[in-house]
Amino acid sequence: MVKHLLFLIFIITTVSSNLQAQTTDSTRRADTLRIPLKKTVKPVKTMDTLHRLSEVVISASRSEESILRSPVSIERVDTSAFRLSGSPSFFDALENVKGVQMITPSMGFRIINTRGFANTTNVRFTQMVDGIDNQAPHIGAPIGNAMGPSDLDIEHVEIIPGTASALYGLNAINGLANFMTKDPFTSEGISIQQKIGVNHVNDQESSAKLFNETSLRIAHKINERLAFKVNGTFTKGYDWIADDRTDLNPSANATAGISGGPASPAYDPVSGYGNESSNRRTVALDGRQYVVARTGYYEKEVADYHLQNVKADFTLAYKLSPKALLSYTYRLADLDNIYQRSNRFRLQDYLLQQHALTFKNDIFRASAYVTTENTGKSYNLRSAAENQDKAFKSDNQWYTDFTSGFNQSRLSGNTVPQALAAARQAADLGRLQPGTGAFQDKISELSGVNNWDIGSALRVKDQMLHVEGQADLSKLIGPDFKRQTGLDLQAGFDHRSYFIEPDGNYFVNPDPAKVGQTFSYSKTGGFIQVGREFWDNKLRLTATLRADRNDYFSTKFNPRFTAVYSPVEEQNIRVSFQSGYRFPSIFEAFSNVNSGGVKRIGGLKILSNGVLENSYLKNSIDAFQAAVTRDFNAGMTTNAAIEKNKSRLVKNTYDYIKPEHINSFEFGYKSLFLNRNLKLDVDFYYNKYENFIAQVEMSRPNTTVADSIPYALNDKAKQSRYRVWTNSQSTVYNYGGSFGLSYRVMRKYTLGGNVTYSKLDRTTNNDGLEDGFNTPEWIYNLSFGGERIYGRLGFNVSYKYQSSYYSQTFLVNGTVKHYGNTDAQVNYDFFKRKLNVKVGGSNVFNKYYYSYLGGPSIGGFYYTTFTYTM
Repeated sequence: MVKHLLFLIFIITTVSSNLQAQTTDSTRRADTLRIPLKKTVKPVKTMDTLHRLSEVVISASRSEESILRSPVSIERVDTSAFRLSGSPSFFDALENVKGVQMITPSMGFRIINTRGFANTTNVRFTQMVDGIDNQAPHIGAPIGNAMGPSDLDIEHVEIIPGTASALYGLNAINGLANFMTKDPFTSEGISIQQKIGVNHVNDQESSAKLFNETSLRIAHKINERLAFKVNGTFTKGYDWIADDRTDLNPSANATAGISGGPASPAYDPVSGYGNESSNRRTVALDGRQYVVARTGYYEKEVADYHLQNVKADFTLAYKLSPKALLSYTYRLADLDNIYQRSNRFRLQDYLLQQHALTFKNDIFRASAYVTTENTGKSYNLRSAAENQDKAFKSDNQWYTDFTSGFNQSRLSGNTVPQALAAARQAADLGRLQPGTGAFQDKISELSGVNNWDIGSALRVKDQMLHVEGQADLSKLIGPDFKRQTGLDLQAGFDHRSYFIEPDGNYFVNPDPAKVGQTFSYSKTGGFIQVGREFWDNKLRLTATLRADRNDYFSTKFNPRFTAVYSPVEEQNIRVSFQSGYRFPSIFEAFSNVNSGGVKRIGGLKILSNGVLENSYLKNSIDAFQAAVTRDFNAGMTTNAAIEKNKSRLVKNTYDYIKPEHINSFEFGYKSLFLNRNLKLDVDFYYNKYENFIAQVEMSRPNTTVADSIPYALNDKAKQSRYRVWTNSQSTVYNYGGSFGLSYRVMRKYTLGGNVTYSKLDRTTNNDGLEDGFNTPEWIYNLSFGGERIYGRLGFNVSYKYQSSYYSQTFLVNGTVKHYGNTDAQVNYDFFKRKLNVKVGGSNVFNKYYYSYLGGPSIGGFYYTTFTYTM
């Protein structure tokens, strides 16, 4: 198949080169807004780029246009802004962009989101590098900037905060970020960057730790046709630590008069694993029933927080003609850090690679790329803790010892709380202790067992093959077409296939006749777009229609309609409506994971056939079991309590998975004032989501006899537990907006600020299954700084505030506290601006906070960066 894709690009290259000689650019008044980007080897740019009309973006319409006349909201951040930021990297600096929310599962794994419904694996937001999707295939989303550009190679970033499905399809229903890198033809030279930092300052979980990052960029134009560039980054540090000990199960023994916390026999701390619901039993002690959990371990006892990441890329670019470029890019990332889905993982020797071939000229753009993923020696932290406990003693033996220890303690005259503590001590006798060699040896052994019922290994190998093409039909039809008709016509297509190697635990081939064989998952789509200007080029209207088809789903259509009104060049009003679909990711469609007595399965019928039809919802089973326990402790027999409360059981009503859908309306205004020194950008949106893809837990009783089903669902040994990907039955509405100002003072300083508002409006047919909104109502950023304010000295101070919000995930539900952080930096250029020294810090006042529940506590990070350009 790869040979066919390369041949296709060759044909497009040959045809377009011939057409080029016959095609000339149409001119129009608005072309004054389209000034080509200039790139330079020097790391310094002026702040004028924040305000000039020459700012050009590509991502909003898949063609060059002035950012002021973009038909949808788009943010453009260039190297001058990154240089000015107090954040330690360009990727971290994106947290301060208008409309952006960023969460931090790890130092090496930060997640960008816009407009609500954030989570630790953001499959609704697309991240690209030079138009090439940067995702890890089995995850369906990128691992932060693990395989992205370095600070030395980034040219600018474009962020669309809102659905971009009509043009990009795939998973861009919440937004898109496109990282544009430097051109080796125009940005030559050798650059070296050394970053030295420290974190965990005054951290009660750890002593202060050093951070080190070294980056190298080499770019050279061999001649007028051939150029290359090489980038490499080595990062080493110590990750943020997750150690939240809030009890997730505080009311488990309320009917027995025991409150939540470490003294509760059902204690389930947020950052503790091996004591979740699948590790609990209801035990009869002294004539009462108690919910008792295995002891488990804290995350910091089973995780390795040492971070070591390597990434590199190589690009070879060849100009077939002055306007036609053919390029090959290879990217690699080798990761050792923490990563999170529903559970948290230690990535170890995790390898991502990508080969991309791209052709572009003023008519055509075509790309073909392959991304490969190998999870190496990675392991599941929850399974490691859970099976560490079970390896020393089985559940049955442990609960037998617990009961015996309780009874002996009571016979000795101890109180119930004392007896419960003694029972755990007796049951845990011989348990491996954290920090010992035997404990670590067992963790290593479990990390090599690819079955989460008895081990913790994550062993996934897969590939993603993507090919796409795009054409400017107006130019392709003929040089006079646009002048005669006024129409801008574009069309494009794409095809993507995933190839998954079954590992027997995480993925299996769904075809029983092909057990163990590689299987595929594909989609094909395309779009056509037409635009025209009216009223002396003051009004521009565009209409786009996209169609996508998946192996398991019928064709879905995504329209987009936009209008931009520009009474003068500096004043622009925009309005748009668009819809978008998201097909299930590989994991949502095909997962087949045994994990601690709960089997997680994909939502396709070929995976979950027979489960949905015969299961009962876990939340109803939990309510039923709690009611039975309460009535038993009040003096009722177990059988009588079951008969009394069996009406609480609810049979599953969810169906097999289907694509998500969004309808989005947006209004915006972008303008320049005061001799173009003041930039104003405002947007408002209203969204309607249907068929949210989410997980639901359910149990299938091991009997089909109606009268026996309630008794089976009161006994974990007589039911099979599942977590199934499906669709919420709710329709969800949310709205919000953002307001940004940037003012240039005395041509030296920039004063900026932005406010983002996000609100979950309402939910119809609320089934509680939709993904959590997980978004603060208010985020605002303030900044003040300047480049070369005195000689070669520059500085910047910024403040970010985020309001509290309710976090809803499969790991934990609760309120994330509000927080505010200050970032700051000063920098100075030496040796005729060849050496820049930057001293700064993020969260400089070292106020530890959580960006989401279940994640690490994040403190201050202080650094010095040396950047030398030859």
